[in-house]
Amino acid sequence: MMRQFELVERIKAYDPAADEDAINRAYVYAMKMHGSQTRASGDPYFSHPIEVAGILTNYKLDTASIVTALLHDIVEDTLATLDDVRKLFGDEVARLVDGVTKLAKIQIQNIETKQAENFRKFLLAMSADIRVLLVKLADRLHNMRTLHFIVDPAKRRTIALETMEIYAPLAERIGMQEVKTELEDLSFAELNTDARGSILTRLRFLELHGGDLVGKIMDELDQVISKAGIKGFISGREKTAYSIWRKMQVKEVSFEQLSDIMAFRIMLDSVEDCYRVLGIIHTAYRMVPGCFKDYISTPKRNGYRSIHTAVIGPQKQRIEIQIRTSAMHQVAELGVAAHWHYKQEDEGDKTASIEGRQYSWLRELLEILEHAQNPQEFLEHTKLEMFQDQVFCFSPKGDLIAMPRGASTVDFAYAVHSEVGDTCVGAKVNGRIVPLRTKLQNGDQVEIVTSKAQKPAPEWESFVVTGKARAHIRRRVRTDARSEYIRFGKSILEKVFQKDGYELTQKGMQGALEKLTIASVDDLYAKVGEGRLFGREVLIAVYPGARTDTDDNVVNLSQARAKQAGEGTGVSIRGLTPGMAVHLSECCYPLPGDRIVGIREPGKGVAVHTIDCERLKAFADASDRWVDLSWDSDRDKDAHIGRLLLTVANEPGALGTLSTVIAKNNGNINNLRFTKRSADFFEMIVDIEVNGVKHLTNIIAALRAMPAINAVDRARG
Repeated sequence: MMRQFELVERIKAYDPAADEDAINRAYVYAMKMHGSQTRASGDPYFSHPIEVAGILTNYKLDTASIVTALLHDIVEDTLATLDDVRKLFGDEVARLVDGVTKLAKIQIQNIETKQAENFRKFLLAMSADIRVLLVKLADRLHNMRTLHFIVDPAKRRTIALETMEIYAPLAERIGMQEVKTELEDLSFAELNTDARGSILTRLRFLELHGGDLVGKIMDELDQVISKAGIKGFISGREKTAYSIWRKMQVKEVSFEQLSDIMAFRIMLDSVEDCYRVLGIIHTAYRMVPGCFKDYISTPKRNGYRSIHTAVIGPQKQRIEIQIRTSAMHQVAELGVAAHWHYKQEDEGDKTASIEGRQYSWLRELLEILEHAQNPQEFLEHTKLEMFQDQVFCFSPKGDLIAMPRGASTVDFAYAVHSEVGDTCVGAKVNGRIVPLRTKLQNGDQVEIVTSKAQKPAPEWESFVVTGKARAHIRRRVRTDARSEYIRFGKSILEKVFQKDGYELTQKGMQGALEKLTIASVDDLYAKVGEGRLFGREVLIAVYPGARTDTDDNVVNLSQARAKQAGEGTGVSIRGLTPGMAVHLSECCYPLPGDRIVGIREPGKGVAVHTIDCERLKAFADASDRWVDLSWDSDRDKDAHIGRLLLTVANEPGALGTLSTVIAKNNGNINNLRFTKRSADFFEMIVDIEVNGVKHLTNIIAALRAMPAINAVDRARG
């Protein structure tokens, strides 16, 4: 464990003006508060904050950050309070400690909700001061280094997974590549021990039989650039086990097929030298197509700048080469910490340009926080936003926009501006009109066409990949669904009130709110529309003398919606606004042509059943939950799922006959599941895409005519 004077000496070495008194007081106070507490390793608990502070000295952080590291666990794990910290160390340190402190003292039953709430709070603090993230990353790094001392394997796995999904990507986002790499490899060691062990064994085998291959390649590269009169520093290393494993997964190749497991860096004095060396390397060795990336002209969002290329290089080895200046290398390894002192010195445009790139993603995460419905959804979108590779696209004006790999034109629209995303109706990529789901490639120039009449389509969520886009789409769908529930609920109440001879008035609704403990009239309508509150309950709340018995009280949703749209057709079940929570029941699989009825299910909306469904008996005494529905004849050609129960002979060619007959009758098998087997027959359930009852009936008739098929009927239940 680092001693007090050693810590002070390390800080003074890079910051002679550091507040030595504050550091000493924090060291003593933290030691006193943690007292006899111990870690899973058996070491004094105080050794942990000391090590965290030591990690931060490697990045030359300021006094407030070091003091925060020493105190980061005292509010959570000791009797000390935030007010105590504020009185002893000031507002700045108290704010930083509060940002790092978890919500451990708030009892949340669901562990996923607790994790999400912790991260939500952490992000808000991080947005106010990036030093919160630096302290948290150092904290997590030391915890991962000592993870093996935790006895419970499930707890170890949870911590490792959280590190891999959240903290490693966060380190990458602020350019702290060294921290990101170590966090990933430590997490990988816990999450996939066997795979990591196998890769390390193979690397040791290569080292044993290949001699000093890295050294030989470095010597040859040095000779090549020295002949051109350029001085540079060359370093080489084998890639980490996790980096190799991830490349194997992405490329779907074995270790033996993966040839670029070595990476070399050439560090030079100027940008001009970087491009000169690139030309020299490509002249001396064959370049591997598709592996060239110029992050100097188009830096990553975290400020990373370097040239990447792959060649069949010295010793006939395929190697990856990174070419950069020494200043670029410092930022590449240390990220935001490398230029933290620029912020202290207030060098104006230099810091602003770096932070503008590095922190734009943080503003996007805050926007996701604003639009997410709950902590779990926010955490989901945040993982989407952070854990992904990038492509670089351009706006029509030439502005560079970094997008995650696999991003669509809709993701691009939301990256430009939320309003552009909400109103986009089309896109042009490199001057050609393309579908909105088109995936973008490096260098694409994208133009978004918008319309004020447009709104986000729910199906966009199936192909967008950014958390920002998904959060906006979901929020709009929820808003539309609420509007639909409000209209639906109001129509239900109008029917219930009218049937009993009462008038539905705004004043009456206001009077019912307190009795029903509901905040607003719209909330009341929405609850009725969702099926979470019955119409008669509202009637009795407004008019206590109303009858409590119920007769048939069927609300015709078809007519209510037709009145809203000014149409006379019935409701199209498939055409309902998503979010309305109207769904086809899987007990009877209704199809166009069947007589149908809806049942309002609390919290789930309306379930659609065939009129002869056995489950309807359970609702015989709840007539106010019934909704009269009908199919829109104009939409009968849409694909629906019809479920069949078949008994088929257990003989060669039987399944081929089944699929052929269905295909000849324009049906498409959506799913197939065997339920019983015997020596002579087997039973199966087959889901077929059809456009209605007539279509399914034709398929049933054709199947019954086949000798190999013993019996076929529509499945029920």
